[in-house]
Amino acid sequence: MIRIIKIVILPALLAFCFAGAYAQSKPPVRKRPAGSALGASMTRGKIVYGKVCIACHMADGNGVPNMNPPLVKTSYVLGDKKKLIGIVLHGFNEDVEINGQTFSNSMTPHAELSDQQIADVLTYVRNNFGNKASRVTPAEVKKVRASGK
Repeated sequence: MIRIIKIVILPALLAFCFAGAYAQSKPPVRKRPAGSALGASMTRGKIVYGKVCIACHMADGNGVPNMNPPLVKTSYVLGDKKKLIGIVLHGFNEDVEINGQTFSNSMTPHAELSDQQIADVLTYVRNNFGNKASRVTPAEVKKVRASGK
């Protein structure tokens, strides 16, 4: 009986103790609540970004030098939401200077995306790549779409 305790129970007890100590030593992971509106929008926005935006703005949001602008902490991303929504809906065909670099590649319009998809991808971009900004709502996109601007 003592032999069974030494062979089976003692190793299991030690593994349990070490697992508990390891779990306590790891820093807590902070996640957005899965049911939150922001969390859900970010999840959907990441999918849209992967299908529509990643080819030009890259996985890290840094764009392509002198062609496609970065989405990292720029006034275009963090500033006026109406202007940003308009860029996605109607495209962008101007040279733009960001952090001393000029970007001149045209952005095609993406009016084929739904109001929800545009709101989600912009929420994702405005809260990813080191950005921290307010959420974009489908109602805001709908309003800009209706204005034609």
